[in-house]
Amino acid sequence: MKASPKSKLPVFLMVAVAPMCWAGNIVLAKGVAELIPPVSLAFWRWMVAFMVLLPLTWPYVKRDWKTALAGWKILGLLALFGVTIFNTLLYTAMHTTTAINGALIQTTMPAVIIVISLILYGERVSGIQAAGVMLCVVGAGVVVLKGRWQALIDLALAQGDLLMIVAVVLYALYSALLPKRPNMHPMSFLTYTFGLGCLGLLPLYLWEISAVGTFTLTPGVAGSIGYVALFPSIVAYFCWNRGVAVIGANRTGLFINLIPVFAAILAILFLGESLKSFHLAGMALILAGFVMFNR
Repeated sequence: MKASPKSKLPVFLMVAVAPMCWAGNIVLAKGVAELIPPVSLAFWRWMVAFMVLLPLTWPYVKRDWKTALAGWKILGLLALFGVTIFNTLLYTAMHTTTAINGALIQTTMPAVIIVISLILYGERVSGIQAAGVMLCVVGAGVVVLKGRWQALIDLALAQGDLLMIVAVVLYALYSALLPKRPNMHPMSFLTYTFGLGCLGLLPLYLWEISAVGTFTLTPGVAGSIGYVALFPSIVAYFCWNRGVAVIGANRTGLFINLIPVFAAILAILFLGESLKSFHLAGMALILAGFVMFNR
């Protein structure tokens, strides 16, 4: 069911919460890369999120049990793409690529979602909507590259870049497949996918412990796990999934381009960086792209 014109603004504001949380996730992942191995961070992120959700959503989980069992194939795919693999690849990529590379590659997700939706469902976009997507990508690029286009020419495709490309494609596939999810309560859906995602991560987590060892649970590490378990997981995924259900995968996917914008804002607030002209230029281009795509 699509939102009526009068009801779109609240949905857009809710969807915007997801990239804001994910911007914090990227900043934090880079900061703790040497403190927590990537699979461990992903596993405990989803395990803590699952343990927080389950007592709160148990009535819905119990009610939707038969629906989940009947739709186990699509639930399993969504958990695999959106939970098990995506953030594990992102956290791993942060060890072998720069923030510029990772953020720039992630801004291609809306275009990938549109291509996958075209392949799976035959959904098409108008010329002006395609131009809106391009404006958003360019605007995000301005923010990420800090207005220095020579940086784009100088980028080298490292192992982390390849991992980010795979991660983007899989999360775009997750977004495009969301309309096919079983008809269950949104919080029940999150609980099931988080639980299945943890099961998928468990063998990788046990392998990582044997290969590189575990991590030291300091207050900073515990706080980092708490943040990624609550905001980029529960809050962001609920807002994102609701957005796909109401305004569609293509429109929701466009909000990915807000990640570098929010990352710049977080850097200004918490790292003492100043607002530059390229921030304003990038934000203006992204806003123009939003307007064009939603006309």
